[in-house]
Amino acid sequence: MSPTMQISDRDVLLVIDVQNDFCTGGALAVPGGEKVVPAVNRIAQKFANVVLTQDWHPRDHVSFAPNHAGKQPFETIDLDCGTQVLWPAHCVQGSSGAEFHRDLDVVRANLVVRKGFRRGIDSYSALFENDKRTPTGLLGYLRERELKTVFVAGLALDFCVRFSAEDARKAGFEVVVIEDACRGIDLDGSVATTHRSFRDLGISIVSLEAFL
Repeated sequence: MSPTMQISDRDVLLVIDVQNDFCTGGALAVPGGEKVVPAVNRIAQKFANVVLTQDWHPRDHVSFAPNHAGKQPFETIDLDCGTQVLWPAHCVQGSSGAEFHRDLDVVRANLVVRKGFRRGIDSYSALFENDKRTPTGLLGYLRERELKTVFVAGLALDFCVRFSAEDARKAGFEVVVIEDACRGIDLDGSVATTHRSFRDLGISIVSLEAFL
């Protein structure tokens, strides 16, 4: 990638889950999660196309540890779609924790994609549920709008940002992750695994400096 990003009307900024529950004081806080907000707002000014995603879980969601007797957050269970990390209840539909961070500039968004609203399956990616088959509708939107390059920022780098970037790349888009506009959880080395995956798939990583 060039040191300075040249943004066109075929590029889209995909902002992942910048919600209260993923920021300091939230139910599933990503360390320093709210620190992505100024970077995301600044970058978004460069884009004609901005999409926000919003985790939107029912209270009885299968991924919530409290819904499994004897289980604690960050333990795992096996589901038909694979291993599921059990999370603290977070981003419950209609709750303040599910709202976007108050300082996030949502006015520039052309589209808000809600995900994780099906009780029986989690949804890390903005494009597909975790079964890798059930679409959110975002892929069709990107293709119908004839968008070409997906720039990704938000929370958390090693989960929802990672899965969204990977799925967009596998769908044929050029993908660029803006690393310092993301923050990670780093569960059992998941940040290092994410970097390896990006490298293997040809997903570019850039910094905020590239937009200044």
